[in-house]
Amino acid sequence: MTVQSGGQKIAVWVTGTLTVIVFVLLYAPVFISMLFSLVEIRRGKILWETLSFSPYVTLWSNTSVIDALTNTAIVAIISVIVASVLAVILALYTEREGAIGKRALELTIYLPFLLPPIVTGLALLVASAEMGLNRGLATVVLGHAIFVLAVAYRLVLTRLQALPRSLIEASFDLGASRWQTLRYVLMPHLASAVMTGAVLALTLSFDETLISTFVAGDRMTLPLRLWAMMRVGFTPEINALVTVVLLITIVLAVIVAWRMKPKGTTEED
Repeated sequence: MTVQSGGQKIAVWVTGTLTVIVFVLLYAPVFISMLFSLVEIRRGKILWETLSFSPYVTLWSNTSVIDALTNTAIVAIISVIVASVLAVILALYTEREGAIGKRALELTIYLPFLLPPIVTGLALLVASAEMGLNRGLATVVLGHAIFVLAVAYRLVLTRLQALPRSLIEASFDLGASRWQTLRYVLMPHLASAVMTGAVLALTLSFDETLISTFVAGDRMTLPLRLWAMMRVGFTPEINALVTVVLLITIVLAVIVAWRMKPKGTTEED
């Protein structure tokens, strides 16, 4: 058992203290929103006797919020499925020997994610108008799929590049076709990367606001509904909605962190 010196103990204590401070600053808004969604505030004073879960009941009886939540779920699920499928196809193509236009293709994939969301949203608005697409859930799905494609593609590509070439060569030597190699050799190894990318893309899609503002039209997603409700001030119902959005985002982020945590040695080790 190693014995820490005085300097090491101080360093550990300082690091731990800074970590606690950072976590408090990051998550204090979550707890404040939760608190203010349960109690009323009048003239700067918290009225503890008003403690109630009624704002959550009122919130879920609000049809506009339920519609926005439904739209958000539809957009997130469809856009993530589309992005995941495209990520696998594009990663397999760019890893082929002699792939034409590999760098230009990767630039096209990464650019919407790297650009400021307001620029991406404006570009999508112009593109949809030029194509004659009416703004709605279809354009939101298209915008979100393009936005999160970079994340899904990068994770799949990284996993694909880590696989030993001998796996594919052995599959062909044993008489497997390209489709059988993809189905029985590549996809089982890529499944974890695809799933992790899908969850991370789902988190980004669920919270995306700026791009949705340009392409949503008259269809509301949950972040847009929250933004519209905040214009009248922070009521208990708004704090309840903020709490729900934050908790869902945190849960998705925890799932992503758990999925991306190293799980020991891999086959190539």
